[in-house]
Amino acid sequence: MINYRVENITNLVADLKQQGVTITDSIETYDYGKFVHILDMEGNKIELWEPNDTVYEKLGLQMGSQTTK
Repeated sequence: MINYRVENITNLVADLKQQGVTITDSIETYDYGKFVHILDMEGNKIELWEPNDTVYEKLGLQMGSQTTK
């Protein structure tokens, strides 16, 4: 599955629905961001992610990773 980082997932999903894109579920919200899944024209599942960068970076630091920001 491909995962794309996006901004303003709520408006993006509304725009995609208007354009006839299949949205397979509702937007799920977690501490580290929001997620939703769509299908491309060939039926491949794509994940859209609007990260909460503050929480996500903290999780990464706790796991020993470094950011390039």
